[in-house]
This record gives sequence, structure tokens and C-alpha cells, in this order.
Amino acid sequence: MKVISWNLLRLTGAAVEDVAALLGREKPDLMLMQEATRHMEALPSLVGGHFHRLSWLGRIHGLGVWSQHRFAAPRALSLPASRLPGRLPRRRAQLVQMGEITFANVHLSHGQLLNRRQLARIAASLRGKPSAIIGDYNIVGPVLLPGFADVGPRESTHFASNVVPFRLDRCLVHGLTCRAAAALAFGPSDHRPIRLELGIAEGWGQAPNNPQHRGHRASRKDRLGRLYR
Repeated sequence: MKVISWNLLRLTGAAVEDVAALLGREKPDLMLMQEATRHMEALPSLVGGHFHRLSWLGRIHGLGVWSQHRFAAPRALSLPASRLPGRLPRRRAQLVQMGEITFANVHLSHGQLLNRRQLARIAASLRGKPSAIIGDYNIVGPVLLPGFADVGPRESTHFASNVVPFRLDRCLVHGLTCRAAAALAFGPSDHRPIRLELGIAEGWGQAPNNPQHRGHRASRKDRLGRLYR
């Protein structure tokens, strides 16, 4: 399955015509979008297919998903948020079921402790299923998530203030293999789209002693719980 993920940069970045052009060139099975505004709802009128958007309370943007194939309406998963003043918006992940694979479309917070807690919440909801967490992680440095492998492109995907490069757009998978991964050229957004070719891992679910069939240890006590809810 060919998947593309792109942070569109709200109203000042990629327009719906830019997304339609990318879909025409790449022809993915699934496209995940971050910072998608209501203007993206016109996408099916340009390229056909099906589109769902998950808006964020108090913001003009949210998460969007498109596919040429019909799919069930995505579910929203609420994520941990900071208790500190001004740390809005409250973030949610968009969970999309395509055949046997569950995709989590994400745009995580900028706080380097908070975004890792958000990632752990998503992983806990997906563990035991063939799944992929894809999108703008806003994470700097490595991510260690038991049971998940980082298969996204290794190139920088974002330049902060057009100066400092970061690999913010990532993909972690569970029970899947990645045949190819690449960061595409910059377009009107300050993020590069990423392209992945994913499939079910060979032998998934066949061996009863595989780790995905065992119980998982309870996570250690979160010492930062007093700062988040």
C-alpha cells in the first residue's frame, strides 16, 4: 500500500490544487494530511475519491485523510495535553482503517516530553494490530517505542525558519514491513511530503508465541503526570 503524508501549513502553504496535483503524480492508495483546513473538503471534486477531516477545537486546521477507495469514517483518539496555560489546542489522532491495517494520522505537540506521551497513548491503542503511526511528530531525536519500528525516510523534512533542518515527519509501524520510504521535494509548505510503501509483515499473526500475542507489561509510573492530563 502506497501512503503519502504531508503537513500542508494551514492557509499559507499547500492549497487544495497542490494536493490534487501531488495525488495525480504519485497516485497513492492513502494520503494523510496535517494542518488541513476546510478548503481540503473540495478534494473529491477535483480528483474523486473520499475525504474525511478531523477539525481541532478553536483552530482553522486539523487532520485530513483521502483515499480513492471507500473507507469507514475515521475515529478520533484524544491525546494527553499540558496543564500549563496557553498550551492549546487539545490534540487528537485520526485513526483510519484500510483493510487489515490501522493508520494513525498525527500532528503531535511541540513539547518533547508531551509529544512522546502522546505517541505512547496512540501506540497503546494500536498494539496487537498491524498499524502505522504517520505524520508530523514534532519530535527531535530518536524515538524508542516497544513493538514499533521507525521506517520513515531519514532525510530532513522541515526547515525551522528556513534555516535549521529537522526530521519531523515520521512513520512508526507495528506488524508491517516498509518496502520503500522517501521524502519528496518541497512544495508550497514548509514540510516535505513523505512517501511510504507498506505491507503486512510475513507471518503476522500465525505464530502463537509472537510478542503481539503476549500480554504487555504495565508501563512505569509517569513522573510527569502532574503536568499533563
